[in-house]
Amino acid sequence: MIYYKPDTARAYFSIKDLMFVIPSGRFVRNIHRWAGHLMIIVAFLHMARVFYTGAYKRGQTFNWNIGIILFLLTLALGFTGYLLPWDQLAYWAGTIGINIATSPVQLMDALGINTAGNLSAMLKHLLLGADQIGNEALVRFYVWHCLFLPMLMLVFIAIHLWRIRKKGGLARPDSIDQERKLKPESNSPVPAIPHAFQREFTAFVFILALSVVMAFFVGAPLREPANPLVPENPAKAPWYFLSLQELVSYSAYSGGFGIPLLVLLGLISIPYIDKEQMGYGRWFGDSSGLRITVITATYSAICSTGLLVLAIACNYSGTWLAEGGQFFIHFINPGTLAILLFLTWSFWVYLRYQSTRLGVMALFTCFWIAVVVFTYFAWGHRGPNWEFYGEPFSWLRH
Repeated sequence: MIYYKPDTARAYFSIKDLMFVIPSGRFVRNIHRWAGHLMIIVAFLHMARVFYTGAYKRGQTFNWNIGIILFLLTLALGFTGYLLPWDQLAYWAGTIGINIATSPVQLMDALGINTAGNLSAMLKHLLLGADQIGNEALVRFYVWHCLFLPMLMLVFIAIHLWRIRKKGGLARPDSIDQERKLKPESNSPVPAIPHAFQREFTAFVFILALSVVMAFFVGAPLREPANPLVPENPAKAPWYFLSLQELVSYSAYSGGFGIPLLVLLGLISIPYIDKEQMGYGRWFGDSSGLRITVITATYSAICSTGLLVLAIACNYSGTWLAEGGQFFIHFINPGTLAILLFLTWSFWVYLRYQSTRLGVMALFTCFWIAVVVFTYFAWGHRGPNWEFYGEPFSWLRH
């Protein structure tokens, strides 16, 4: 923050100074970059752990929703920081992200109801302070990344941890509490310092060591200075938005707005749908939960891969889009078909086992496996002009 200058004329060169002039500047930037990516990965894993252990039950609904807010704030921190180097990678990734954020306008245009004004321009101006990414956007992203978002994170993290302590700690099987009742002498409280502090400090040292090793051996990328007249090809969003970019390539509305909104509403509704108390604090609840999760993961991987292969083989973007019209584009595409297949499978699991827990577990697993598949597909098999390449990264040889 001392050396960086949030100005389009100086931002890129202040990053170069940080990397090549300021002592240890490159090392600090690398740590910041890779720790940010690790934070997003850990947020994904943490949400999966909370879900598969049923830790959102028994009065933890509010805290589950606080966790979702923290997850969104983590993504927002990553995205706002991505633009700050002001190189080609940052500029065009930011452009893609903004276009995804304003994608709902396409549906309104298709339905002919966007008559109150140019909603796309209004949304862009709200996010960027202008009609396109420039100096105003860079200043806004810098303020959000360094001030407002960290403040919000601190507030919600404090609430999150307080609710965990208030409810008696992490979710655990009922058998542990029963053992404590049988052995009162082992149920005496222990002070947070040094017991909890030692464990937290151990985790901190491990994560710091991992970040330092990555920062030492792998440098944070820095491309050419941002040039609005020369787009990156392929221009790709940050990796945690690549699954959305793949969906947007078929339909900007469903991929950039409709499907993410459904997923978000689905995550929020999980504690209200699954009210079964069995399996609390146990991974997957029991052996049947583990079996359903493995089968569902396989089913989701096959469906997601199959839909992508079918779209490529049938030339969805070139033929179907041109002949199908706006309705076809927005409502019949690989993303919406995947949702239909996932909902069908989840409903079948619910009917087969008469368990909302297993039905919700099937749906949750379907979506997260699909995110992995779509992310890998966009990351490794999409080359210049968003063309498909069967061999990963084979376009780099041309």
